[in-house]
Amino acid sequence: MATKTQKETKAAAKSAFDKNTYLNWYESMLLMRRFEERCGQMYIQQKIRGFCHLYIGQEALVAGTESVIRKDDRVITAYRDHAHPIGRGLHPKYIMAELYGKSTGCSKGKGGSMHLFSKEFNFFGGHGIVGGQVPLGAGMAMADQYSGNDRVTLCYMGDGAVRQGALHEAFNMAMLWKLPVIFIIENNNYAMGTSVERTSNVRDLYTLGESYDMPAEPVDGMSCEAVHEATARAVARARKGDGPTLLEMKTYRYRGHSMSDPASYRTKEEVESYKKQDPIEQVLTVLRSNKWIDDAGVEAMEAKIKAIVEESVQFAEESPFPAAEELYKDVYVQQDYPYIMD
Repeated sequence: MATKTQKETKAAAKSAFDKNTYLNWYESMLLMRRFEERCGQMYIQQKIRGFCHLYIGQEALVAGTESVIRKDDRVITAYRDHAHPIGRGLHPKYIMAELYGKSTGCSKGKGGSMHLFSKEFNFFGGHGIVGGQVPLGAGMAMADQYSGNDRVTLCYMGDGAVRQGALHEAFNMAMLWKLPVIFIIENNNYAMGTSVERTSNVRDLYTLGESYDMPAEPVDGMSCEAVHEATARAVARARKGDGPTLLEMKTYRYRGHSMSDPASYRTKEEVESYKKQDPIEQVLTVLRSNKWIDDAGVEAMEAKIKAIVEESVQFAEESPFPAAEELYKDVYVQQDYPYIMD
């Protein structure tokens, strides 16, 4: 085991980014972690109903990508989607209210945990269909390409989504048309409860890009630095008009697939081995080794985050449920067609 001195030396060597970047990573990931922990508590209390998929352990993926992209870039993901809008800048109280099914939620209480949405922050879901967001992500990138701007789309998916046919159709078209989209596989080793090894002979999922001549690479998804650097390369390529990139970010979820999953398909030893690579602790180690934060600073950050999370719970508790007539709204786009007779 490395000594404290060796750990600090390694951390100092990794600090190629500045103090503010590490502080932002730490604050962002800590908010995601504490928010998700509170969601778990609220689910047990039956304040949150339906499915609920926690992001605990995977925070570096969102923190590392958000430190690269712009606010006008697009993000779309699957149903493990609480952390992504937090990373985009959406206040967690609107997410918690959505989880409660309240009218003040970011999807007006109609989406719940799996269908978060925020047009203001360019977050386009939250999709419950496995792999269903992948062609949508390509389509969003096509719209930006057609409009002539230099926005990029980050399209996240789980390792289970790579088995879906729509993904391969989207990959083919994205490369054919050089769409400005970065496909990100959040490979946490288990689609639901089945490991990658039991579902495919292709275990290095990034190699799927080779079928389409798509640039692709594996990424240490427990490291904000590695995620940032890989994303930066992909984004630069997309903004130049050189097309998509496939990034397999190797990460790990500490909790089950959903709140109803006891995760009995893996050992405690396996989980603990990944917790030793915890992304929040890695960033905190760099902050401490460079004397960018001390115990008082850590306590102050924890207090700040706790206040935000408690504010979110209170907001959700006090918000009203949607009115009955809301059932008939947001079902179809309201559009006037002058060529249709009454």
